[in-house]
Amino acid sequence: MRRELRIWWPKEYQEIASSSCDILFGWFISSSPASLDVVVALAVSESCLSQLAPGLEEIIQETNRILPVTLQEKSMISMLGQHVSDLNNDSSEVGKAMKCYSASIPNGVNLISSLQSKNSNCGCFNMMEACGVSMGSNMWIRLVHETGGESALKKLSAPKVHHIHWDGKVVSPDIVHVIFYEIPSYGSHHFSLSYSDVYTQAKTSLKKPHWVNELHMIRPHDDLDAVILAVNSSAAVARFFPSRGSATEKSILRFSIIWMLYTLTWHALATSVATLSTLFYLTIQCLYHSGNVGLLSWMWISSTKAFNTTWTNIRIRSCQILYWSIVLQESGPRSYSCVEYEEKTALRRHSVWSSIAADVLLGNLIGLALLYNEESTCSWIQDFGCDVSNWLRTGCVWLMGVPAGFKLNTEVAAVLGTISLNVTQIWSTLCIFTGFLLCYIIRGLALSGMIFGATVFAASIRDLVSITALHVSILHWLISLLYSSQTRALAALWRLFRGQKWNPLRLRLDSYDYTVEQHIVGSLLFTPLLLLLPTTSVFYIFFTIMSSSISVLCLLTEALISFIHATPYVKIFLWLVSPKRLPSGIWLQIGSCKSNRIQSAVGYSFDEDGYSHSKNILENAETEKSIDGTHTLTSFLHNTFPSIGQVILPHYRRVFSGAFKPLVLASAWGILTGKRLPQTLETHLPTTIPWMVIPVKEYWRLCHSSVLSCMENRNRLSSSRFRIT
Repeated sequence: MRRELRIWWPKEYQEIASSSCDILFGWFISSSPASLDVVVALAVSESCLSQLAPGLEEIIQETNRILPVTLQEKSMISMLGQHVSDLNNDSSEVGKAMKCYSASIPNGVNLISSLQSKNSNCGCFNMMEACGVSMGSNMWIRLVHETGGESALKKLSAPKVHHIHWDGKVVSPDIVHVIFYEIPSYGSHHFSLSYSDVYTQAKTSLKKPHWVNELHMIRPHDDLDAVILAVNSSAAVARFFPSRGSATEKSILRFSIIWMLYTLTWHALATSVATLSTLFYLTIQCLYHSGNVGLLSWMWISSTKAFNTTWTNIRIRSCQILYWSIVLQESGPRSYSCVEYEEKTALRRHSVWSSIAADVLLGNLIGLALLYNEESTCSWIQDFGCDVSNWLRTGCVWLMGVPAGFKLNTEVAAVLGTISLNVTQIWSTLCIFTGFLLCYIIRGLALSGMIFGATVFAASIRDLVSITALHVSILHWLISLLYSSQTRALAALWRLFRGQKWNPLRLRLDSYDYTVEQHIVGSLLFTPLLLLLPTTSVFYIFFTIMSSSISVLCLLTEALISFIHATPYVKIFLWLVSPKRLPSGIWLQIGSCKSNRIQSAVGYSFDEDGYSHSKNILENAETEKSIDGTHTLTSFLHNTFPSIGQVILPHYRRVFSGAFKPLVLASAWGILTGKRLPQTLETHLPTTIPWMVIPVKEYWRLCHSSVLSCMENRNRLSSSRFRIT
């Protein structure tokens, strides 16, 4: 049975001292009896290990406790083995450290001596069992330092496998694949097999070739999910092992003048942001509680019905303002165990305040422009309203004559046209009387956009358009009621002539014997209704076009509101500034091999679309390059990054999924049958959170601590980067 060994080695540990002996910490991940992945997270020198020996078991247990549960089910962090630069150099310091630590473990010295005598042929012993850490299998690896001569990177220091204890047996693997990776760190980069927000593509009607289907049926034997999860968790291992240099550097930084200025700046920022948020909190709470008092309650209910879209977006924005400090609070320690989890947690935390900031910034731009052009905007709106009213009157007069050469019923057309003209004239007169309020309405719209954002401004525009076009909606509703009643009566009379009757219980047509009197009455009703149908249809089509134009404008405004809410501003900023924080897959760059048959800079993709195919190519490459003994391949792990479409389109698809198709079908059915047209898109807006009422001082402290937690995150980020490097 051919044994395959993959060693995931940090690139930070390429440079090894000429006479050093390091103990490796990481994970043994076995996906099959013939395949083993060794993920190296940390290499501790013999001097540091002698200092950590008394508390080594507690450090390992504490690190395992905060690691992701999925990784714990696959493997637990433990000692992996030794990495030496000289085989003749005896690791006496390491042995002394382990013997010193094993003195506190029952029968620890006897266990070490027995393991030393048992494994005297290879000269190493299982320190993992000596420390009392058990993985359920006897695994230990010994690596030696080897410098790549003609590799892609001239300074590559690739470890060479001397031997490995695999399930209690000393073996030499047939294939060794050393994969160099950069230790992920928060704010820098991490690895992922696929982009987490990639939307499932729709099924295409094109038939795929047979070999493509067979290729997708091939499942890889490697548990890459667990391996990548372990690689992303490698930074947590370094965080829990103390470093004297980093602590000294951190203490020097804390007592410097720069650190004091840095801290004062953050505290001043936290105080100002907390005070501003508290003022918003007081204003929102006063407005919320004032709606439950007498006359104000009735006005609140009426305005909520008239400005439904506006109040919905105001509540969404108010809840976001109330809860931003809670969302920004620190998460549990488990979220820091994996860089991928930490990045996702940070994206969720920062998405709220970034959405508020972008929306308010856009609202301020629109509001300032509206206030600057207040007079011209008022005159344009008045002129546009007059043009629409004149066009509506002209259309009604045209329908009362001979529209497009159609001969209509003069009496019915006169009645419908007169009613339409009177309603239009009454509404135009009311709008003229209330025209002096237009300037105040524009100022109110501008202020609402500057305070609550562009979404509230757009929602107010939508509701105002619906209110100003109320006469068109009323006329369309009356004409559609007449048209639908007439068409239903004609359909029922047509069934009478055919000897059929609609069964509403079984939703089908049944045979029915009508009497002579029923046929006579039906004939008398069918003829005038059929002759009056063209007149009613012409008025219905005209007002349907008018109402549909207004509905399309309102639907476009609602789509714009959903578009602003759904835009991932944080991800777009990261995609522009630091795309490494949004990986969408991995690929391997071949560095060197024994036979030099594989050129460097050859990449193999390991994303979702081409993983199986690339895995077979890699296995074939490893088989071809064998010369004698162990086949060794060295490669470098890299990320692939999503396009801007892959970043933002999934958010829009989730918001608008299931919105357009039902809207088109309902609109078409409503136009044909004379029913009411849909007025909303039914998009997925952000969920409204329950209203929060806490004391003002507590809310101020909560906002203050949330801003300071961001400072702690930056300090932790800088310290973790210093520790890794």
